[in-house]
Amino acid sequence: MAGLLVRVGVDVGGTFTDVVAVDESGRIVWGKVLTRPREPWVSAAEAASGTGLQGRAGALVNATTLGANLVFGQAGLERPRVVLVTNRGFEDVLEIGRQNRPSLYDPLFVKPEPLVPRRLRYGVGGRLAADGSVVEDLDLGDVRRVVREQCRPGTVFAVVFLHSYANPSHEARAAEAIEDECPGAVVVTSSSIDPRPGEYERASTTVVNALLKTVLSEYFSRLSGSLAASGFRGRVYVMKSDGGIATVGEAARAPAAFIESGPAAGVVAAAWLSRLLGLDVVLSFDMGGTTAKASSIVGGEPLVTDIYEVGGRVHYGRLVRGSGYPVRHTFIDLAEVSAGGGTVAWVDRGGALRVGPRSAGSEPGPACYGRGGSEPTVTDANAVLGRLPGRLAGGLVEVRADLAVRVMEKLAAQAGLGSAHEAAEAVVDLANTLMARAVRLVSVERGVDPSTASMVAFGGAGPLHAVEIARTMGVGEVIVPPYPGVFSALGLVVADFKVVRTRHVGRPLDEVDGDRLDHVYSELEAEARRPLEGVDGLSGVIVSRVAVVRYRGQTGSARIPYTGLPGLRGRFEEEYRRRYGVTPPGGVVELAEVEVEVVGLTEKPMPNPPVGGRPEEAEVTVYVDGEMVETLAVNYWWLAGQGSIEGPALVYLDSSTLYLPPGSRARLGGLGEVRVAP
Repeated sequence: MAGLLVRVGVDVGGTFTDVVAVDESGRIVWGKVLTRPREPWVSAAEAASGTGLQGRAGALVNATTLGANLVFGQAGLERPRVVLVTNRGFEDVLEIGRQNRPSLYDPLFVKPEPLVPRRLRYGVGGRLAADGSVVEDLDLGDVRRVVREQCRPGTVFAVVFLHSYANPSHEARAAEAIEDECPGAVVVTSSSIDPRPGEYERASTTVVNALLKTVLSEYFSRLSGSLAASGFRGRVYVMKSDGGIATVGEAARAPAAFIESGPAAGVVAAAWLSRLLGLDVVLSFDMGGTTAKASSIVGGEPLVTDIYEVGGRVHYGRLVRGSGYPVRHTFIDLAEVSAGGGTVAWVDRGGALRVGPRSAGSEPGPACYGRGGSEPTVTDANAVLGRLPGRLAGGLVEVRADLAVRVMEKLAAQAGLGSAHEAAEAVVDLANTLMARAVRLVSVERGVDPSTASMVAFGGAGPLHAVEIARTMGVGEVIVPPYPGVFSALGLVVADFKVVRTRHVGRPLDEVDGDRLDHVYSELEAEARRPLEGVDGLSGVIVSRVAVVRYRGQTGSARIPYTGLPGLRGRFEEEYRRRYGVTPPGGVVELAEVEVEVVGLTEKPMPNPPVGGRPEEAEVTVYVDGEMVETLAVNYWWLAGQGSIEGPALVYLDSSTLYLPPGSRARLGGLGEVRVAP
C-alpha cells in the first residue's frame, strides 16, 4: 500500500465530529471530538489535527449536515435573503406546488411556508415555448427594476424561467443584467442547476441551492482557514448526497446536492466493504445519537433516488411527500427514523409508551452522560440493561448507570411497568421495532429479500441493536466493520469522485440525429471532466453515458446505458416490459434527457484491524429475558485470540459495543470485521 495519497475524512455530526485518516502505508487512524454547533469548522480542524497526519495529508474530505440544518431552521443559522425572479404570472409556483398532501384526510393541513416570501417573488416580461423558441422577448427593463429595488448586501437572486431547460438564453441574459446592476450579487439560474422539465421541482431546487450557496461558501472558507492554521496544506473536498466526492467549487455551484452528505458517507463505506467481502446484497444500518438510517446495496452499489424533500416529515422511515421542499439531485435512497441513542422515551396521554421523535441531543444529552439530562433515552435504557461499558466515544463520555436507573424508574411508574429494567427493555424493544420498519422499507418495499442479505451495522449504537433487528427481519448475517463508531468518516476516505452533467432533449427517437447526439455526449463529458483536473491520487477514470427514455405522454422514464442510437429503442422496450409486462401499442418513444457521469477512482486502503491491544474479559450483569444474567464481556483482541463467542455476551469495540442476544454467535472475519450469526 506504499505510496497512497494521505487522506483525511471528517464527518461533522450534531454531537461528535468523527475523523479517519489513512497514511502512505494504508494505516488507518481515527478519533472523535465534541462538535461545536456554532463553529463546526473548528471541530473539523481539531479532529484532523488529532490524527497527527494533517501536515502530510494531500486531501481532506468533509461531510456536514449544515445544509439540512439551515433549512430546518437550526438556532444560530440565519437563512440568507433570496429574491426569486420568474415569468410574470408564475410568481406563486413555489406556493402552489403539487397536489401531494402529507395528511390526506386532514382538512386543517397547512403547506410548508415557501422558502421565498411573496414580497420577494417578482414576475418579469418574457416567455419561451416548450421547444425553447421565443414567444415574447425578455424584458430586461423589468429585470433591472427588480434588481435596483432589491440590491443589498447578502441578497441572492434565484432566476427561474419557463422552459429554460430547452433554451437558457433568457436566464443567462437576466443573470448578466443582475450582475451589471448589482455588482457582486450572487445569482443562481435554474438552467445551470436543474435543466429538466417540471416547473415546481426546478424552481424549488433552484431556491434551495440559492439559500445554501452563500452559507456553504462561508463554511468552506472558514474550514479552509481553520485547517491552514492547524498545518493542513492539502486540498479540501466534499461528500455529495449521491456518495461521490466533489470539489469545493462543485459544492458552491450546486450546494443542495450535499444536504445528506454525512449519511451518504456511511453507505459508501458499507458498499466498499461489501465489494471487498464479495457480498451481493447488503443492508446498511447506521444508528447514531439522533437517528437510525437504513439503505440497500445491490451488486456493490447503493440504491439511489433522483428527488428528495429537504425539511420534510418522516413517517416510520418513509419520507412524506408534500411535507418538505423538493430538491432534484441524486440522493442515496435512505430510510431514517427518530431512534438514535439520544432519542427520548415518553408516555402519551393514553398511557402508551413512545420513543421519539424528540432527542436529548448533546446538550444536555442522555441522563447517563451526567450533564444534566433528565429525560429517559435509548442510551439510558441500554445503560440500565447493562449493555454499555463505563465510557463511550473513545473515552470522551463517562456512563453513569445510576442516573439512567433514576429516569427509567420514573418512566416505569408513568407507563405502569414494574421496574426500571422492564421499562428499559420495553424502550429498546420499541426502538428496535421502529428501526426494523426502516430496514423493511429499503429492502422488502424495494424488492430486496432480507433473507438473502447481510446487514452491515455501524454508528456508535448500531451494533447494540443490529442482531435483534436482523432476527426480526430474517437477515442471515450481521457484519460489524472495523471502526464501527467512525465508519461514516471511513467512507469519506474510500469514496470516489463523481461528476454528473445532464441536458434536456425531449424529442422522439425517430427525430434524433445520432451524430448530433454523440456530439452532445462529448460536450457533456468534457464539461464533467473539468472539475477533476488537478485532483491528485486518482487511479483511473470511468465515463458512463446514459439515455433517459420514456413513452411520450408518460412522466415515468427508464435510464438506459447509451452505446449508440441504433438499438436504443429495443433496449428501452425490453426494460419497459421487464417492469410492466407489456409495451403500449403505437407508443412514441421519446429521448427525454442525456446524462454523462464521470467517476474519478481513488486509491483505497485495505481494512486493517486495531493493533497493539491486550485481550480482556470480565463478568458483567446484563438484563436478558426478564432477569439479570451473568455474561461475558470481552474486547476485540480477546475475540481475535479465541475465534468466536456465543451470546448472551458483549463485545467492546474501540468505538462501539456489540450486544449478542442468547443463541447468536460472533466470530472474527478475514478483514477484521466481526461476523454474527443471529
